[in-house]
Amino acid sequence: MLRSERIRLALADEITSGMLAPGTQLDEQQLGDRFGASRTPVREALRQLAAEGLVEMRPRRGAVVAAMTAERVFEMFELSAEIEALCVRLAAWRMTPLERSALRKIHEESAILVENGDVDEYDRLNWRFHDAIYEGTHNAFIVEQAKLLRERMAAFRRAQLRQGGRPARSRHEHGELVEAVMRGDGEEASKLMRAHMFNASNALEGYARLFTGRDAQG
Repeated sequence: MLRSERIRLALADEITSGMLAPGTQLDEQQLGDRFGASRTPVREALRQLAAEGLVEMRPRRGAVVAAMTAERVFEMFELSAEIEALCVRLAAWRMTPLERSALRKIHEESAILVENGDVDEYDRLNWRFHDAIYEGTHNAFIVEQAKLLRERMAAFRRAQLRQGGRPARSRHEHGELVEAVMRGDGEEASKLMRAHMFNASNALEGYARLFTGRDAQG
């Protein structure tokens, strides 16, 4: 893993859990000392966090933790639920037999990660799972837009997996999705995906309250 990526993930986890409060200044030199890195990977990590909406770059103040309300996060998940539902509906209708088999294989690979409690690796495999669904739409513009939104929400979708037991529930939901896709049942897959995304939103809220005693405002 790149050093900038390691820094980004650590800071994203701290922001979405509330450990770093909105308005907190993120000094490049201090972060470099903390992570044993030069300013270059720190600056790249902050740039990526700014693109995700977790950090604001302010004149004369540099990077500060952005404010994020529970309502805003829910709105993002609501839109994501509709985009993901569209993708899986089309994928269920359009995926080739090889693509369906690949989706099932990704799902099967996740069993050991859940068993071992490896949230980081499960998160990476979760990206592969959803990417396979996007590609299964066979619509390049939808793929592009779905990935842009997923990038925008990456930290929040990662954070919800920190809620106790969420990876196991997520995997169970994935299993139901796979079966609907294998049957070519686009409408059922779409319904299951909406529920999957709203469950993720609820898990994020629970995670934020567990660590901060507040709502999911970062």
